[in-house]
Amino acid sequence: MTQSTRIVVAATVLRLSLGWYMLIDGLQAVTTPGWSASGFLLSAKTFPHFYAWFALPMNRWWVNPLNAWGITLIGAALLFGVGVRIASWAGALLMILYYFPHYAFPIVPHGYVIENHLIYASAFVLFAMWPAAQDFGLARYLRHSFLGQVPILRALI
Repeated sequence: MTQSTRIVVAATVLRLSLGWYMLIDGLQAVTTPGWSASGFLLSAKTFPHFYAWFALPMNRWWVNPLNAWGITLIGAALLFGVGVRIASWAGALLMILYYFPHYAFPIVPHGYVIENHLIYASAFVLFAMWPAAQDFGLARYLRHSFLGQVPILRALI
């Protein structure tokens, strides 16, 4: 196995692992009756007014499903290898949004500034920017199908 093959395998394993993690987390939110992000949002220590806006009753109707289904679809995209780039950018954005609420920035419980959400966001950025991390999956086959002939779809696949 060449060095470049080992790197692609490592990137793929990381992508599949993070995809599984996101999919299971998202499915748990989607299948739990009454699940809401409001508790998380209302307990924000950094930017509390910004996060409280998302928890307002007028916003819960779209914030909760967008959050739950967003996590689920990001995980599915990473697992199946379809739409990896757009899912990775969405995942990085979510991780940055999840980073701030529970910490009195810049102090985090297990360090200074860096914690798991930033590490996940970094992995998502890697997947979005590195074609080798997007190579293994259904997208390879879809690009050669009729869907791959449609320019906008080819860019999203």
